[in-house]
Amino acid sequence: MPRRLAPLRVRDVMTRDVVSVAPGTSVKTAAGILADRGFAALPVVDDEHRLVGIVGEVDVLRGRLLPDPRLRLRRDVGTGRAAPPVHVGGVMTTDVRTVEAGADVADVARLLVDERLRSVPVVDGGRLVGIVSRQDVLRALARPDDQLRGDLLRRIADYAGRLDGWQVAVREGVATIRRPGGGPGSDDDALRTLARTVPGVVAIRVIPAC
Repeated sequence: MPRRLAPLRVRDVMTRDVVSVAPGTSVKTAAGILADRGFAALPVVDDEHRLVGIVGEVDVLRGRLLPDPRLRLRRDVGTGRAAPPVHVGGVMTTDVRTVEAGADVADVARLLVDERLRSVPVVDGGRLVGIVSRQDVLRALARPDDQLRGDLLRRIADYAGRLDGWQVAVREGVATIRRPGGGPGSDDDALRTLARTVPGVVAIRVIPAC
């Protein structure tokens, strides 16, 4: 019986070394990290590394750029208003979209596109274990065809036990597998599933050898 092959998981492409901040971190410090590192948002974690929120560019900008009275007719613009929160805990978003490390990358890519997100925190039991971004997904899609072919050949060798009679070609991420034999194979679906485990393969054709 062919082995059941797992899809590409978030843990295979996510960034594990995540820069995060605590609720008690100053908003000014968070703004500096966002500016220096080019991040759109930072996960916020507690002492046990549980995800409790996320702080983004909009959160640190809101209410912090005072209008210059020299550019306005009224000189009292912006006077007397309360100071904005000092700490991240006062500005962060607590309703955070997250994904599990074992989620299918295809589902996460759809989430990033449909909800126009740049990145999503990855959690395991509520604890932050990584972050997956559009760049992480694009990096998997952009792998050269020869690398995709090499990975696919190794998977076929592991699956079939040999490569004699197998022909594999990959062009623009589309994999064509020509297997030994002259008629439809009972393992064609398994081969398609196998090819989908190669990051960067976008479509698969399985055809019998001539």
